[in-house]
Amino acid sequence: MRTMKSVWLLCHVHAFDDGHEDVKLIGVFETAAEAANARARIANLAGFKDSPEGFSIDEHRLGVIGWLEGYVTLNDDT
Repeated sequence: MRTMKSVWLLCHVHAFDDGHEDVKLIGVFETAAEAANARARIANLAGFKDSPEGFSIDEHRLGVIGWLEGYVTLNDDT
């Protein structure tokens, strides 16, 4: 039986007042602890320190396809 391997993605999203978002993939790590350590290292840098709530650490399994049902983009016009 094959063991599922996971990686941990550290991302940052800065949300602007107009609803626009600036999304950054900071890094991909072998453990959640490594991702948390990386977040701590950059949390006080320019930009990041102004929106500390923008960080996320998410587990992703290798070899697993996401979005199998597709997606829908919603516009203000619809």
